[in-house]
Amino acid sequence: MRCTGLGVTRVMVASALVAVLALPAFPTAAPVRVKDLAYLMGVAPTHVIGYGLVVGLNKTGDRRQTIFTTQSLANMLRQFGLFVPPDAMRVENIAGVMVTAELPPFSRNGGRIDVVVSSVGDAQSLQGGTLLATPMRGPDGTVMVMAQGPLTLGGFGAGGGGNAVSVNHLTVGRVPGGGMVERNTGVEMGPSESLTLSLRSADFLTATRLTEAINTELGNDEARTVDPGTVSVQVPDAYRDSIPELMARLELLAVEIDGLARVVINERTGTVVVGSGVQLGEAAVAHGSLSVFISTSFEVSQPAPLSEGETTVVPQQEVELQEEEAQLVQLEEGTTLEEVVRALNLLGATPRDIIAILQALKAAGALQAEIVII
Repeated sequence: MRCTGLGVTRVMVASALVAVLALPAFPTAAPVRVKDLAYLMGVAPTHVIGYGLVVGLNKTGDRRQTIFTTQSLANMLRQFGLFVPPDAMRVENIAGVMVTAELPPFSRNGGRIDVVVSSVGDAQSLQGGTLLATPMRGPDGTVMVMAQGPLTLGGFGAGGGGNAVSVNHLTVGRVPGGGMVERNTGVEMGPSESLTLSLRSADFLTATRLTEAINTELGNDEARTVDPGTVSVQVPDAYRDSIPELMARLELLAVEIDGLARVVINERTGTVVVGSGVQLGEAAVAHGSLSVFISTSFEVSQPAPLSEGETTVVPQQEVELQEEEAQLVQLEEGTTLEEVVRALNLLGATPRDIIAILQALKAAGALQAEIVII
């Protein structure tokens, strides 16, 4: 006697990701304020970091193999007069975390900043946790910020074992306004005869336009382009003792930026960002799709009575390949972004396909743009 049970598994090779097309970014974009385009050289944020503990977790904290968490808890309790050996602790409601933040320039004592809390052990979730007081130090080891407060994760998790569900990332959270500035930052802006503006993205044409805008505003040749990322400004006599007032005036100026024709690709997420300045030379693009179907059927082999045989399950596998007919699209020289997108949509290309097509066009010399893979 033979009994048959059927289980079918279908595996299709395909991508269902999102492509983002940025319009229009290049070559001529809307005017940008100087405050968004450049910054005053010598004035920069300070990165601070600290190690702390998150408590109040619902048995989702670090496990026993994370030794430093229990040691940290024992050290903290010792400050309160409680002496508990780390080996004797059985806690699952705490997690060791690294706390990071960017301290803006000109921050003053008593100000508040947001901090990011990231698990460094094997905690499952920081949901519902509270960060204990954590000193955060600057590059020179000085305590710049004290961080403390309840975490917000922007997600949640529920269940346990094989019946668990989570939304978003649960081992990184934020404490809004949880960092209190302990030391002043920044430089004294006393009298000065010159100042230097640094462009956030170096470019010869943009730097030249910035120089022209400043000279037009101040009425003379006070500014000059030093290099594609730097513009030097001679401070007028009326502003020698009031640099902040001069910066407030310059920051409102509008400058047209110029950038490279660029395609940015993130292969991990399937994201494609294409600038409007991207153009193609003459080329032909063919697109095909391959699907793989794998089916498995299980047959039970039952031996005859008194044959001393054993009942066995014999899998029967079938593999089928299907490939769609390739479509060919002709792209003429000087094709714009809009025409490229329309052509790729006609091909039915997925984001993964678009990435492969753009890389192939670049290798063929038909894509007049820089490809950046992140």
